[in-house]
Amino acid sequence: MMETDQNFRLSSTARRLGQAGLTVAALLLGTAAVRAEQITVWSGYPEMAPFYQHVADGLKAQYPDLTVSVQAIQLRDHEKRVALGLSSNSAADVLELEIGTATRYMQNDLLAHAPADVVSFVQDPKNFNKFFGDAGTMNGTVYGVPLFRGQSALYYNTDMFKAAGIAAPPKTMDDFTTDAAKLAQRDASGNLKTSGWSLRLSGGGQGIAEKFWINMFQYGGNVAVEQPNGKWKMTLDTPEGIKTLSQYLQVVWGDKADSVEFPADSDAFERGQTAMFIRESWVIGDIAQKAPNLHYATSTLPMGSIVSPVDLFVTGQGKKADEAWAFAKAAASPENQLWMLDHVGWLPNRAGLDYSALLAKTPQLAAFVQLPADYKFFSLPNIAPEDEFMTGIADRLTNAFADSSLQGHPDKIENVLKQTSDAAADVLKQNDLLDE
Repeated sequence: MMETDQNFRLSSTARRLGQAGLTVAALLLGTAAVRAEQITVWSGYPEMAPFYQHVADGLKAQYPDLTVSVQAIQLRDHEKRVALGLSSNSAADVLELEIGTATRYMQNDLLAHAPADVVSFVQDPKNFNKFFGDAGTMNGTVYGVPLFRGQSALYYNTDMFKAAGIAAPPKTMDDFTTDAAKLAQRDASGNLKTSGWSLRLSGGGQGIAEKFWINMFQYGGNVAVEQPNGKWKMTLDTPEGIKTLSQYLQVVWGDKADSVEFPADSDAFERGQTAMFIRESWVIGDIAQKAPNLHYATSTLPMGSIVSPVDLFVTGQGKKADEAWAFAKAAASPENQLWMLDHVGWLPNRAGLDYSALLAKTPQLAAFVQLPADYKFFSLPNIAPEDEFMTGIADRLTNAFADSSLQGHPDKIENVLKQTSDAAADVLKQNDLLDE
């Protein structure tokens, strides 16, 4: 059984595909209505709009007089829209929310309580693993219907691995460092033209800290650990943290297998500018669109992955709320969950799905849905100051990645991590979240 947490946060960087402001109107289905009704769905992932339209189309026989307007915009704008909408009682009928964002609204009871049939649906272990059902539950009250999750795996260019004489993807963190050095390619002047391993080194935002946490987790560590009292203990300034930052610096300044200025992430991978990188499942669909001839494979990480679920929530009461809950349940049906994975790329939260047909067509999905029995999951802190906490860590790490004088000096690295840890602890302390 995989080890999991009940609090999740989706990677802030796993948002690509689609365009802001995308709106889809789709006929839904329902019981005979006296007049046409409309419910509105707000999404922070533009690429999900076709999925919601698909769900709506599938319900036509049941709700023929209902229309559904799907308004999908970029995530940060969506989060602002939800905050304003809930505070002014003008939010959409169905809200797609990351659990970390939804927590504050559940704590303040600003979202509708699920009716009895939805509670049974969410709590049935045949439908959802307990941690997914618990994610949208607060103090025993079910608020959300589990929908999809972000989860990381390694992507690697099989042609580059073959050319470098590497027969299999890295299995340990030492392998990552060694392979990155072998895979890096340079031009006649010695300038990097293909990075061996695309690390998240710059660009701002909490994603830098998140990716560092993923790598640190492979060493058996965490940036911070939640305590039984609900508060958090900083564990960044530890041997695992030192190993992680040392690895970054070795790859960048020791082996020069990556660079702060070099193209990175999925774009670089799709253009053949990096041999491997760690990212979520949506990249599979992105590659299919942008680089269909790319030869690549995926692999699980040495220890485990970040997992961060998104749920559907409902506002209001009455008939429109009933229809909104029906929509949320339909979105979590096995058929629609598999359609979402196949056409959008986000991983379903529904339990007991048969992935065989999709794996036959897209074997790269295996690293996301066929996991070792001892594979572990972790999550980012599900706390109100999460953005401030993670961004502060990211800013200091960004400066450390660019400082070549740190490479090969564990004492200096430890000092940087202590300063970073102390600053993050101050954020927790100010919010009465630090376990001292």
